[in-house]
Amino acid sequence: MATAVRFRTAWRRNSRLARLGARVGLGHAGTSARKLFAGAERRERLSRERELKTAQQVAAELGNMKGALMKLGQMASYLDDGLPEPMRMALAQLQSQAPPMSIDLVRGVIREEFGRGVDELFVEFDDEPIAAASIGQVHRAIMRCTDGSERAVAVKVQYPGVAEAIDADLRTADLLGTLLAFGFKSLNPEEMVAEIKDRLREELDYSREADNQRLFADFYRGHPFVRVPEVVDELSTRRVLTSELVVGSTFAEVCGWSQEQRDMAGEAIFRFVFRSLYRFRAFNGDPHPGNYIFHGDGKVTFLDFGLIKHFTPDEMLMFQSMVKAAVLDGDMAEYRRIIEDAGMLQKDAPVSTEDAGDYFAHFYEPVRESRRVDWTTEYATSIVRHMFDRTSSIAQYATIPRSFVFIQRINLGLYAILGQLGCGGNFRRISEELWPMTSGPPSTPMGELEVAWLAGRPQV
Repeated sequence: MATAVRFRTAWRRNSRLARLGARVGLGHAGTSARKLFAGAERRERLSRERELKTAQQVAAELGNMKGALMKLGQMASYLDDGLPEPMRMALAQLQSQAPPMSIDLVRGVIREEFGRGVDELFVEFDDEPIAAASIGQVHRAIMRCTDGSERAVAVKVQYPGVAEAIDADLRTADLLGTLLAFGFKSLNPEEMVAEIKDRLREELDYSREADNQRLFADFYRGHPFVRVPEVVDELSTRRVLTSELVVGSTFAEVCGWSQEQRDMAGEAIFRFVFRSLYRFRAFNGDPHPGNYIFHGDGKVTFLDFGLIKHFTPDEMLMFQSMVKAAVLDGDMAEYRRIIEDAGMLQKDAPVSTEDAGDYFAHFYEPVRESRRVDWTTEYATSIVRHMFDRTSSIAQYATIPRSFVFIQRINLGLYAILGQLGCGGNFRRISEELWPMTSGPPSTPMGELEVAWLAGRPQV
């Protein structure tokens, strides 16, 4: 009976997704036909109407599905400013549409995981969640330590059945690819889907997330401005993750701070991204403003280590060689050879090396010159739109290989966050501190603090 119920549920979810894909496809076909007979002004209006209608359909369908589809919609909503504006705005609704889990379900999951109830495990437990997302939600609590003292903690509890729902979604790779291709027509959705499937399956295992969080906490222990909450091992399982509770200012609040404070916050995030990437060979593949808690003067606590991408030494050498060719040496011929070997550009594509360099290396624009860059949402959007320019003559010969899916997302997600923050700085000089092939001297007061920290961490 249970198997039959799961089959019917999966069939209904897949049928809804298939109908959504069909509506999107037929809608575009119909609109394209009408545009043949419309003037320029009317063609533009028809395009916008179609984008808006499709955005509403996607947001409505994904909002009703907990699991991988909703997660993908959320991932697209705060990263891809290159998507049509109405679709991006509709998808953005998904960030706040996850309905909270009832407290009875929360308590039930905790009892199933530990064999004891909430009242036995915690001195106090707040029934109101402080955060809700597509996979789980977070509650405040107070635990009693072995020495009798009390400790404030954050308890993340996974939605019952979400693992089965995501697994069902991930088996429909071709349909997921259809939705991805709508926003990324120049890309090969199969590569993106394959990578995302692996990372989302990993994210379901909170014990894996706890391991990742411990790795980052160990790596950054004692850091002057980067903080990672400690995991509470005895209260963490595959479906419950407990860590120290951190309080501070939200991203929205920081956006109203002074320019100096925003600059320091942006520098801390930038350094965390590329210190982790180049020296630790790992980073959070799910950049989001909600994953940061700010404490002023550049101090930031980083949350959520469920969607971590670990890179191999060979992958990191390839990324470094791309930076060296495009930014440090300005050798576009070498850069083209590297991206062709990496599978980003079709070999012998009928495009000039100059055009190829402009298309791909535009990504490095913020660090090309040693100058102050002031991030705005418009500036960040211009970089993202350039990367996903479906009208470019190069787009048909370009794709994002599997190893690049999350490196692109990490970096473009960072750009979007810095743009929203409205921060500024000389990111070329900061990057030269972080790139292994340059290892430059400190260029800011925060850089000097980091050098002092590194001096006590020779293994970093």
